[in-house]
Amino acid sequence: MEQVRGCCPLDCQDSCSWVAHVEDGRVVRVSGAKDHPFTRGALCAKVNDYQTRTYAPDRLLTPLIRTGAKGAGGFREATWDEALGTVAERFTDIVATAGAEALLPHSFVGSMGVVQRRSLLRLFHVLGASRTTGSVCGQAWNALGADGFPLGFDPEEMADARFVLVWGANPLSTSHHTWHFTAEARKRHGARIVCIDPVRTRTAATADEHIAIRPGTDWALAAGMARVLFEEDLADLAYAEQVVADLDAYRAEVAGWTPDRVAEVCGIDAEVVAALAREFAAAEPAVLRAGIGVQQSEVGDAVVRALSALPILAGHWQHRGGGLYAESFPEFREAAAGRPDLIPGTPRKLDLARLGEVLTDEDLDPPVLGLMVWLANPATVQVDAARVRQGLAREELFTVVVEHVMTDTARYADVVLPSTTQLEHLDVQGSWGHHYVSANLPAVPPVGGTRSHGDIARALATRMGLDHPALHESDREIAAAALPAGLDLDHLLDAGWIKRSPARFHLPPDGRRLRLAAGDLPRIQAAPETDRLQLLTPKPHHFLNSTFADAPRHRRAMQQPTVFVHPDDAAARGLEDDTDVEVAAGTNAVRARLAVSDTVVRGVAALPGKWWSADTGGGGINALVPARWSPRGQPAYNDTEVTITAAPRARG
Repeated sequence: MEQVRGCCPLDCQDSCSWVAHVEDGRVVRVSGAKDHPFTRGALCAKVNDYQTRTYAPDRLLTPLIRTGAKGAGGFREATWDEALGTVAERFTDIVATAGAEALLPHSFVGSMGVVQRRSLLRLFHVLGASRTTGSVCGQAWNALGADGFPLGFDPEEMADARFVLVWGANPLSTSHHTWHFTAEARKRHGARIVCIDPVRTRTAATADEHIAIRPGTDWALAAGMARVLFEEDLADLAYAEQVVADLDAYRAEVAGWTPDRVAEVCGIDAEVVAALAREFAAAEPAVLRAGIGVQQSEVGDAVVRALSALPILAGHWQHRGGGLYAESFPEFREAAAGRPDLIPGTPRKLDLARLGEVLTDEDLDPPVLGLMVWLANPATVQVDAARVRQGLAREELFTVVVEHVMTDTARYADVVLPSTTQLEHLDVQGSWGHHYVSANLPAVPPVGGTRSHGDIARALATRMGLDHPALHESDREIAAAALPAGLDLDHLLDAGWIKRSPARFHLPPDGRRLRLAAGDLPRIQAAPETDRLQLLTPKPHHFLNSTFADAPRHRRAMQQPTVFVHPDDAAARGLEDDTDVEVAAGTNAVRARLAVSDTVVRGVAALPGKWWSADTGGGGINALVPARWSPRGQPAYNDTEVTITAAPRARG
């Protein structure tokens, strides 16, 4: 049996290295690379049978051209020549009549491989198409990083922590390999693990203590902890003054957040606030392991700034294993693979998280007339998803979707191009959770008529008469463009993975100190009296955003869309466990099964997973999420209020 080195492509901090086991020209299983210091031979429940995605019965194996109404899913099979010719003709015509800015590429992190993510961008860059900016899920952390704040360190250092504060993260379901090092800290140093989360997740249940706060009150708790550090002389002021430019202003900003006030707002005991601050400060060192969900509100910018303040005030960045861990990256030049140097002039930038607004904006000049989507399913995963679908349904919009399966977004396409899975192409990738650069070798040839994104980009460039050499480079050349100086592609492909750690944060490297004060303080109050519940859509154990929502094993494990509410909230609404309900916001509603459970705090409705519309009705879960963002562009998924009622009985 042949064994081929590769890596998981999905949008996960772990970026696992794996081995594909090939027998008679077919991948029969994948297994975690045992020699990888981070993967350690284990894959997660999402990808431990990744070969089933390559050979899935609903896999798209030939190009498709729309025959019915947009969104209806009516298509006919086409040859690659016809499909590529259609795309080239329409894109060329749009550029000639409306200008290149009428074209919009839209992609995210359906694959972290640079060939799959960046090769098609080269085409749009050469044309001078509209560019995208922002993030669907992580803009608040991105903006904080752009301000110079450290967002992480080598997660393997966590084994040396003496206290681990997991805040709004569920690594046992979303990035379980970091738990290796958390568990080692507990075993080697007796480190206590405390988890802050409105939901009793797998991680919260495994922690030594679970602090269940009201969602949206994270800033208040962080401010209260900072106040205790200042008031009880627990802050390392000598260190903090070297890092922070406005320490006095921040002290004044948090001064009003006494433990009693925090307790009232967060729904916890005042002593918990003080004890948590004291324990965090006393550990030498402590790590604050923050998640993605804490930022996904209108106050998300302020929340991540307040969380980042705590390890700075306590001086934990001075010690191995201490500091903030939200994101961590190896030395890698991913953006370079897309060749942004090819862009002529300064084309406009459009926020990819506001796709619904962009596609329906009647004042946008020129309007978006040509759209290509890859590695994303915006009709399902974006806020304001109902408006996204409204935009995708525009008859004058020519949409191309590059996909593995017929997603909610692909149903709106004029042309669907079938792409290869990770087992069928060459690629390299970094990580946003560790310091390894990983290689992926093709284990089998492309199944059916599928093509890599690099191959699609080259073919389109030829048909559009674009002769820039960068548009005709091989997948190997595209991959090599992302590697840092001194890292050879052949060496990486042979090794499978290589660690390239950036310098660890201690003090701001350029001498410019950081600013902690948020300025415009979030308005956070005690729980209001309302008949609505706050909707949370946490990442589940078996789906990754909307990926695998079509996969049989994953669907069996998830069973059906399920909304969890506290027993008191269910009783107040006359709802019973294990019954069908309707979850509604405004005029939009979805179907789900009710689970009455004390794993969620009062006032919350938790509906895990980005289920597709066929399972929920309406238009998917995010059809309930309003068009709201933080000041710096973070989509406010968690600022959604819903009503839950018994589902109408089907007519007999």
